[in-house]
Amino acid sequence: MTAAVKREAKQEEDGAVAETEADPKGKKLSWGKLRGIDSFNFEAGRIPNIHDHGIKVGWTSTFSLAFQSIGVVYGDIGTSPLYVYSSTFIDGIKEKDDILGVLSLILYTLIIIPLIKYVFIVLWANDDGDGGTFALYSLISRHVKISLIPNQQAEDAMLSNYRLETPSKSLKRAQWIKNKLESRKSLQIGLLLITILATSMIIGDGVLTPAISVLSAVSGIKEKATSLSQGQIALISIVILVLVFSVQRFGTDKVGYTFAPIIVLWFSLIGGIGVYNLVKYDVRVLRAFNPKYIVDYFRRNGKKAWTSLGGIVLCITGTEAMFADLSHFSVRAIQISFTAVLFPAVSLAYIGQASYLTKFPEEVHDTFYKSIPGPLFWPSFIIAIAAAIIASQAMISGAFSIIQQSQGLSCFPRVRVVHTSAEYEGQVYIPEINYALMVASVLVTGIFRSTTHIGNAYGIAVVSVMLITTALVTLVMLLIWKTSIWWISLFVITVGGVEAIYLSAVLSKFVKGGFLPLAFAFFLMVIMGIWHYVHVQHYKFELENKVSSNFIQDLASDRSITRIPGIGLLYSELVQGIPPIFRQFIDKIPSIHSVFVFVSVKHIPISKVEPHERFLFRQLEPREFRLFKCVVRYGYRDAKETAMDFEKSLIKQLKEFVYHEFFIREGNQSFPNCQLEEPGTETTETNRRIARMAPDETLKPQGSAGSDSSGSIRPANSNRSGNSSGIRAAALIPAIEEEKQFIQKEMERGVVYLLGETEMVAKPSSSIIKRAVVNNMYQFIKRNFRQGDEAMSIPKSRLLKVGVTYEI
Repeated sequence: MTAAVKREAKQEEDGAVAETEADPKGKKLSWGKLRGIDSFNFEAGRIPNIHDHGIKVGWTSTFSLAFQSIGVVYGDIGTSPLYVYSSTFIDGIKEKDDILGVLSLILYTLIIIPLIKYVFIVLWANDDGDGGTFALYSLISRHVKISLIPNQQAEDAMLSNYRLETPSKSLKRAQWIKNKLESRKSLQIGLLLITILATSMIIGDGVLTPAISVLSAVSGIKEKATSLSQGQIALISIVILVLVFSVQRFGTDKVGYTFAPIIVLWFSLIGGIGVYNLVKYDVRVLRAFNPKYIVDYFRRNGKKAWTSLGGIVLCITGTEAMFADLSHFSVRAIQISFTAVLFPAVSLAYIGQASYLTKFPEEVHDTFYKSIPGPLFWPSFIIAIAAAIIASQAMISGAFSIIQQSQGLSCFPRVRVVHTSAEYEGQVYIPEINYALMVASVLVTGIFRSTTHIGNAYGIAVVSVMLITTALVTLVMLLIWKTSIWWISLFVITVGGVEAIYLSAVLSKFVKGGFLPLAFAFFLMVIMGIWHYVHVQHYKFELENKVSSNFIQDLASDRSITRIPGIGLLYSELVQGIPPIFRQFIDKIPSIHSVFVFVSVKHIPISKVEPHERFLFRQLEPREFRLFKCVVRYGYRDAKETAMDFEKSLIKQLKEFVYHEFFIREGNQSFPNCQLEEPGTETTETNRRIARMAPDETLKPQGSAGSDSSGSIRPANSNRSGNSSGIRAAALIPAIEEEKQFIQKEMERGVVYLLGETEMVAKPSSSIIKRAVVNNMYQFIKRNFRQGDEAMSIPKSRLLKVGVTYEI
């Protein structure tokens, strides 16, 4: 990096600090200060920053959402009674008292993990209504600068949905942790890696959940068709799995929301059968609510009891879905549906099965179907398969959602994300991932053919994600909630301790199928880690080699540069300055469009950016050259517009920016007390602020500025009379309209997209590992996923690419 570039970077950094002086709440600003602030900041400050996230939902709507959540969230945890006892007592039941010990473990596991941890604590750690591991990371990254990509801007905190609450400096603990995280890159990398690990595990659940749920449900047919072999049952399961994945393209709103009545019927069925078995066989199993039976169980069985935890933990599979799918519902809705429907129904199912096993312990390997009263078998079998399909649906759509979020973090290669619902924003479908999950799930079902081995794999994935969620929520408690250290300690010891014990148990089954989720996670982490690493290096390279302002000045005065009609949009992710690829375009094509916009696509660590806050503009000097810088901001759940819609939005916002920027630069110097309105529109917030400004707060004239092709006019003397100011203010309107019409005319002549076909290679002096990662592995990943123009749906007829090689 040259000394000039370093100085320029330092100036921008200092400017970013100064930008925080802008008040987003509409308080009175000094125009002297505002003149030194980047136009990005003004544009962000101009947008009202009032957004009410605390809108209260009526009880009718809450109960409606609670009913809908039953069909989307609880399919997985609700079908766990199909296989928990068989996965726990792999070698059969030796002593009947062990039934009480296992039932007690199941009940208290349900109470501690899903009920206490998730329903009453974790759900409140949402990111403005969004849940999941990625949402927790985004929430933390807004309060602490932990992003490895140095693209933070002060204007981001002015977004309506940012909801920033800086940790109080009076609380030394929070500030100390914040400083440690911001100053140590190793901690930042570690936090990102555990987030990627949890993401990889959740994607792996999209493979394991359909396999174990469908296979366990279909296995019940052996009760009536004893001639069927395990291979034939696996084949039937595979056919159902293919159908499940085939309907994903229709979207969760069409496939999932019709499932609530089926799941309610399922819960009614398993709860009712549980009560029937409890009354008929042995009501004394209710003694399992006494935790003494847990202690006795471990005393009798020792290491065997510890290893059996790998089966018991399956009673909480799918718990993470309550948090991950929170964006579709609300905290209250999830709390009501869990405590009023799922918890009592599932608890009764386990209690009823335990009661049945006290009389028929030899039937533990098929407890669920054996315990069903004869006349209810076929209805239960059909509903069980339907519930298994629903459980699969929830985790598959969850995998789609987490991949979309990962792309927003630049941790996953480009894939085609299809938004399947105009009503429910978070519902997406990713064709490539859907087929990959289907193939993997079919292979797992065909190879293992047993819920026991799949359950060993499933347990590791489930507990690993839960432990990571516990760690991230603990960080939220320390940094953001500022919870008492005693409550935090109780949470970590109780919840984290239970989860750690379960993890140690499931890891003991590594060679019996437990390696599968770790293999999935390792494969996905390699892809995500390499992609993110090279992306960070790409950004830093462009930041260090960005085009200087002198280059733009020289370009404007270069008569050999041809101005061609139309609007040019040059894409990059660099938000600080002009990307170096611009030099390549000028060198190879010595021309530039009449209106040229450097478009920087930026992902913000929030779930959604409001459409009216998406664009930030700045006009580069000299103004008559009509070069603009634009940062386009997206949240991790925002849908990308089509090229046509994007063009319309960008040009509309550009013309609005030109209007306000023109008035600030020219009008305010001469007309400090006038109120200028755009014809046909209401008074804007900017105009209302300017109208309130006192004369001594006006900008000083910045030299002479005669009339030019950009429509600017010479600033008038600020001591003019009020009448003269009014006349000259009216004279600005035609000049502004002329500039806007010029932009519109150039848009009609055509919009051309310019992209850099960047090839990333490691420097010759790099290590062998780095050269292998960048030159081989990254290039392989890039070639086998979608290209940038495909991901942005840019029409081929209006696309211009220039190849360039970056050495990192």
